Amino acid sequence: MHSTRPPAVAGLFYPAHPAELSAGVRALLQAAPDAAEPRIPKALIVPHAGYVYSGPVAGQAYARLRPLAGRITRVVLLGPVHRVPVRGLALPQATAFATPLGEIPLDTEAMAALADLPQVVISEPAHAQEHSLEVHLPFLQTVLGAFRLLPLAVGDASAAEVAEVLARVWGGAETLIVVSSDLSHYLPYLEAQRTDRETVRHILALRPDLDHHAACGATPVNGLLEFAGQHALQAELIDLRNSGDTAGDRSRVVGYAAIAFYEAAT
Repeated sequence: MHSTRPPAVAGLFYPAHPAELSAGVRALLQAAPDAAEPRIPKALIVPHAGYVYSGPVAGQAYARLRPLAGRITRVVLLGPVHRVPVRGLALPQATAFATPLGEIPLDTEAMAALADLPQVVISEPAHAQEHSLEVHLPFLQTVLGAFRLLPLAVGDASAAEVAEVLARVWGGAETLIVVSSDLSHYLPYLEAQRTDRETVRHILALRPDLDHHAACGATPVNGLLEFAGQHALQAELIDLRNSGDTAGDRSRVVGYAAIAFYEAAT
């Protein structure tokens, strides 16, 4: 039976009016500089705050996908739960997610293929109000056009459990992996810079040992890093800033990074 998860944070984290949202996302994408040597990312780490805060950093990540519309037909999106605790990785009951830009069909076949993994559960409440997945969808709709979505709200899980799920859904050139995470939270500006630079060093070295003080999405990030280390992926920092850079107030900031991962053959 078809069911759609409606947008929960439209008008809060990003504009609710379709034309305003579309124009805002396109402006953030257009502001991103062209990569000196464009490569095709297999996975991205992208922040998930309100667009006024993390949108400029997210735009730099998603701008790397501009040449890939029509090639990427499935996005596996993992983000941390903020409202409803869950053991493992939660799939929704819905068969589509909606934003003001339209409806995205879910990859129900891939969802069914994960059902035998003990760490994968079904939890509609974990998805209902969760922003860490939703805020990425307008960017993906804008740069990719049509695609199927596999959304996973990640709660209490080990890096190995997340990596096992990624191995099951990694796919080929048609599949993009997106891990949603901000970095440090509410530190003074200079302390945040130091902390976030250290976190990025761990990520670029593929060290799956981050805690939730370093990154709110540490659990899915560590899972990606464990998988990346096992499969010799290469990581590249695209952008590292914080809310003091993007929104002005430097007394208590949140850190944001955009990081791409490449397979050896690309």
